[in-house]
Amino acid sequence: MASAIATALPARPGHAPTPRANRDPAWARWLLTAVALAFLAFFLVLPIVVVFAQAFAKGGAYFLAAVREPDALAAIRLTLLTVAIVVPANVVFGVAAAWAISKFKFTGKSLLTTLIDLPFAVSPVIAGLIYVLIFGAQGWFGPWLIAHNIRVIFAVPGIVLATTFVTFPFVARELIPLMQAQGTDEEYSAVTLGASGWQTFWRVTLPNIRWGLFYGVILCNARAMGEFGAVSVVSGHIRGETNTMPLHVEILYNEYNIAGAFAVASLLALLALATLVVKSAVEWRQTGSA
Repeated sequence: MASAIATALPARPGHAPTPRANRDPAWARWLLTAVALAFLAFFLVLPIVVVFAQAFAKGGAYFLAAVREPDALAAIRLTLLTVAIVVPANVVFGVAAAWAISKFKFTGKSLLTTLIDLPFAVSPVIAGLIYVLIFGAQGWFGPWLIAHNIRVIFAVPGIVLATTFVTFPFVARELIPLMQAQGTDEEYSAVTLGASGWQTFWRVTLPNIRWGLFYGVILCNARAMGEFGAVSVVSGHIRGETNTMPLHVEILYNEYNIAGAFAVASLLALLALATLVVKSAVEWRQTGSA
């Protein structure tokens, strides 16, 4: 039987025989590659090309005017402000949650892990509505907030809260499996040698998770910049005040200002492409250092 199999499978000089089942026909490889490239071209490359083509359809001067328009600048500033608040907050939460889940045993550990995944299961629109029901004028804390002249809904705090909710799983979900795979041996060794908790974190844990942390920050940053559903519910769509870049694009498009909408959308596309480049660089560095 063994000799018959060896005869049926031609062997390459200096190599073990390769099972025929592991060698796809050339036409199958070319077909699968063509399908994948066509899918990427139609659903990824073509939309990006259309965005930039429409953004510059009326010329570079119109593009610059649309980007420098006061409401557009306000939307850009608000988006960057939201990202500047949300991403560091998610880093602190993600590292703390990953540390607790991967390094310790405690009651409610599985519940905490489930809650971290909750934003993946809840629609962003529902998340925004929840904040309206809690902090809105007719919500649980609405009368108290109004009495103390504190605005949460239809203001920057509501936008930050909604964006934080939809983005907080990204850092934690990148770090939890990484820290679980690394185990606790190095931390125990550091503590045994006399290192304090902070020294153990800064000199042992953080260097081991730096690439996973950076990757989680990139994903969190991309989602925070492009979030639409939850922010749309809590923002109130006040031009120049509570419109982020995605909301400003929607308003311009609804006003049939197509070139202006695509001009602002192209900025989001550029930010997305920059995020993709950084992500690829991180993956390359991580692979090279492994």
